[in-house]
Amino acid sequence: MSDTAAWRITLPHSTAAVPMARALVRTALAEAGAPADCDTAELLTAELVANAVEHTGGAGRIELVVRLRAHGCEIEVHDGDPRPPGDLVRRPEAQVPDVWQEHGRGLLLLRTLSSACGHRATATGKAVWFTLAARLAAV
Repeated sequence: MSDTAAWRITLPHSTAAVPMARALVRTALAEAGAPADCDTAELLTAELVANAVEHTGGAGRIELVVRLRAHGCEIEVHDGDPRPPGDLVRRPEAQVPDVWQEHGRGLLLLRTLSSACGHRATATGKAVWFTLAARLAAV
């Protein structure tokens, strides 16, 4: 795999964006022979895209950026809402989601399963990102 490979795609502002984003991540990681865990990358991407669709009110575009590097992968979801996505900072105390709630686990999954995550302001809104480290080779 080259040191860096990248994909960028604009997604529809609808629930159809989620499977499209998952497919792009799965294909990108498989074709490039990326060392990061594909299932985890798909799950976290789906969470970020679903949040962008749900919380940005249908305005603006959603963009997915996938970067593959020798040390793993970096994935960003851009949307038009400049507000932060909630708490992405790891807290020392354990957070236990309410098992009866349908929502509220996405950012917990992101904090728990990624190597790093965060958000940053962009000229048109924000980007929420995560990285996954390369998997160790099986011995």
